[in-house]
Amino acid sequence: MASSSYSNSPCAACKFLRRKCMPDCIFAPYFPPEEPQKFANVHKIFGASNVSKLLNEVQPHQREDAVNSLAYEAEARIKDPVYGCVGAISVLQRQVIRLQKELDATNADLIRYTCNEMTTLHDGRRIGEASSTFSQSPSAYYYPSPWNNDPCAGDAGFHRGGGNHM
Repeated sequence: MASSSYSNSPCAACKFLRRKCMPDCIFAPYFPPEEPQKFANVHKIFGASNVSKLLNEVQPHQREDAVNSLAYEAEARIKDPVYGCVGAISVLQRQVIRLQKELDATNADLIRYTCNEMTTLHDGRRIGEASSTFSQSPSAYYYPSPWNNDPCAGDAGFHRGGGNHM
């Protein structure tokens, strides 16, 4: 919980509402005097009465999370009155989709590169060649697996279809 000194200065809510901050003020633990904009945003979007009702209905251990959610949504609504935090979520979802596509393309390129290296090694043209003046490439140490788990083999080695294979 955020700390508020009840005797020194009123909480941000009471100061904003121009009322005396009582020791049992529902807002004081969550809207400290050093964060006046937090309450101003929440009040502008939700109203002090609604926030007070909500805080009284929520379990005490959940109030801080509720206030943080209200503050986040209020700030998002002020920045984007139409979409609020849903707009931010949509932007992040599109970014995740774009990055996932980029990752998939990079993984495909990596598999394609690895398969080309393995094919070259199977042909015997690259074994023993140095990739730089300092050391051999890691693919120069490749030995084909007898268990057919070669990513370049495609579906080879895997039996598909129905039936009992046990």
